[in-house]
Amino acid sequence: MRTIMLSSVIGTTVEWYDFLLYGTAAALIFNKLFFPAFDPLVGTIAALASFAAGFIARPLGGAIFGHFGDKLGRKTMLVVTMFLMGGATFLVGVLPTYQRIGIWAPIALVLLRIVQGIGLGGEWGGAALMVIEHSPRNKRGWYGGIVQIGFPLGIVLSTAAFALASLLPENQFLSWGWRVPFMISIVLVMVGLVIRLRVTESPEFLRAMKREPEVAIPLFEVLRSYKRSLFISIGLKISEVAWVYLLSVFVVMYGTQVAGVPRTVMLNGLLIAAAIEFVTVPLAGHLSDRIGRRPLYFFGAFCTIVASFPMFWLVQTGNHMLIVATMAVCMSLGHATLFGPQAAFVPELFGTRVRYSGASLGVQIAAALGGGLTPMAATWLFATTKHIESVAALISVLGVITLIATWFARETYREDLSDSK
Repeated sequence: MRTIMLSSVIGTTVEWYDFLLYGTAAALIFNKLFFPAFDPLVGTIAALASFAAGFIARPLGGAIFGHFGDKLGRKTMLVVTMFLMGGATFLVGVLPTYQRIGIWAPIALVLLRIVQGIGLGGEWGGAALMVIEHSPRNKRGWYGGIVQIGFPLGIVLSTAAFALASLLPENQFLSWGWRVPFMISIVLVMVGLVIRLRVTESPEFLRAMKREPEVAIPLFEVLRSYKRSLFISIGLKISEVAWVYLLSVFVVMYGTQVAGVPRTVMLNGLLIAAAIEFVTVPLAGHLSDRIGRRPLYFFGAFCTIVASFPMFWLVQTGNHMLIVATMAVCMSLGHATLFGPQAAFVPELFGTRVRYSGASLGVQIAAALGGGLTPMAATWLFATTKHIESVAALISVLGVITLIATWFARETYREDLSDSK
């Protein structure tokens, strides 16, 4: 079990580092390097649109790798997804800018982002399933929550890498410094691959192969027999993913470009918020083993609704300590409480022979809608209305959607995985 946990945590950390690094770069510099021909605001929206392209590709990755993960097993798919993510991230780091190759630069950037999205779309479901399908019933939330710390670890590593690169003089940072965090990804990928190759296949999957008839096309079976679970999983994910990417991308951009907060303050706030999630994410998973998944989801969704307006008002104060504290509290209340139980809750809604496809598709569709489009939609809303409250209202609506999905979801923490219907 230790090998399984180490493999999943390191693997998901590398994957999230790669994926989140792009988001930080899109918020801070890609509008200058790859979309300079546009008006500054339009360039920022274009950069965030390239960020969103990775999210739009995630359901495709979930469908592809979910299919083969349900047919062939979880382990092989996790190795392939890591190759895709690492290769695409490294290539972003060596990509010529708009000044060098013109329009081909943003085109290549978007294509590499799509490859990243396909890789991550298949990664999460496989990593979560490898752990919870090895876990005892009363510890699935706890072990799943530990796997989820790959996300805050990825935030810490990617944000710290950019914070260090930002210490360079501006001209050096824009010419070559920003590339270093992308290029060192290849080293992290090699470490992750060595560990992932050591893990054993999921015992629950192997048992299902022996006792259950093979499903010809798992995705079709999900759409035929698990439509309710699929829609519920989308609703469960959408508020959490919108909230965290609003904090890590849009709020960073808003704080630096509108509120006049130094870039280092915003990045340090994100860094501290993610570090606190090392504790709050697995703690939420552990609590879901004790009191159930649904109470944590009700609480987390309610927090996003309540905190969405005050969060922006506090950033507007310009008080550095207050801003850092706001980001830390909002990250744990609106994200950790949902993200911690998620690795167990969503897969528990699906049967073993279609679990990879069902869990991946639901989560990745929500990620495309809530994570990929939210920073871009928030930027457009703020530019159109000139009122940050319009962005807060958008996040509140997504919180209501998650509340509704939680209401209709069944409680799963006491179920055997083999009995999931």
